[in-house]
Amino acid sequence: MNRESNRKDAKNAKTGGKSELRLVAWEITRSCNLACIHCRASAERGPYPNELTAEECRKVLDEIASFSDPIIIFTGGEPLLRRDIFEILRHGQNLGLKMTMAVNGVLLDETTARKLVEHGIQRISISIDGASARTHDAFRNVPGAFDGAMRGIDAAKKTGLPFQINSTITKLNLAEIPDILKLAVEAEAVAHHIFLLVPTGRGKDLEEQEIPPEEYERTLNWFYEQREKVPIQLKATCAPHYYRILRERAAREGKQVNFETYGMDAVTRGCLGGVAFCFISHLGTLSPCGYLELDCGNVRKEGFRKAWEQSRIFNELRDFTKYEGKCGGCRYLKVCGGCRARAYARTGNYLAEEPYCVYPGHE
Repeated sequence: MNRESNRKDAKNAKTGGKSELRLVAWEITRSCNLACIHCRASAERGPYPNELTAEECRKVLDEIASFSDPIIIFTGGEPLLRRDIFEILRHGQNLGLKMTMAVNGVLLDETTARKLVEHGIQRISISIDGASARTHDAFRNVPGAFDGAMRGIDAAKKTGLPFQINSTITKLNLAEIPDILKLAVEAEAVAHHIFLLVPTGRGKDLEEQEIPPEEYERTLNWFYEQREKVPIQLKATCAPHYYRILRERAAREGKQVNFETYGMDAVTRGCLGGVAFCFISHLGTLSPCGYLELDCGNVRKEGFRKAWEQSRIFNELRDFTKYEGKCGGCRYLKVCGGCRARAYARTGNYLAEEPYCVYPGHE
């Protein structure tokens, strides 16, 4: 597939500037009880002024539900620090929205976990970035964070709240990823999602801890190989190359591959930012993702739908003919797309080629 083919495919796939909204990550508060060294928001205890009120949050949920049916991921900061969180959740539940929540686990006890279930949360994620307290607590910058997260996992299990484990991979914990996956399986998580570090927020200070592109490739190939070895779902996030590797490996193994639809992992695209996914900040600003915090409109000004459908940045990200460098001519453009946040962090251009990809980008 060459650049001209990509142009034709992109043209055929256009929907008049609109795109199916499948995921919304919402920084419902920036306040946090931890101080993680890789935090994209550099979040602290707060409070942060001018956060969206409960009434404003309800209006945003109303607007989202009026034209789409995405999964809403309430994140932070730490969402459980928001005093009116259950009021907001109840409104989303009444609208029939599919809701999940990203927590660090430290504040999660059985009472809170039960309330989350009762208020419509279908799954939570808990971040585990080390197989032991020593590594995880160093990541989280708070002694006891690992034990707190494990208590949170125990509370989720006891109350029937499905949970997944998220892990951000750097040089600091790369060697422990197999053990973290083992921990996830033994803890009875429904999924393990790995995140490749994007150097934004406090993560800029960890730029030297990013694993190099070749190691990135080896890690994602290893992750692919675990798919049939463990009884839980595996997903790579902020690692769009995985969707290329998924298809390359399947083809080498003699499996019939449809480049658009192969595998359960292929129901999504590598980088969804601005295409089927967006991020809402604690101040109501929309952006392609939490690591690419470009101003694409604000729910207080334009409203959610207008920003989602009419933002120039979103519409450029949906037009694959605008992608540059080897990404623009790559046969895997539509299933990978490259990490737009990593491209922007490196070059200041969110349409530039992904700097951490070793694939040549053409046949």
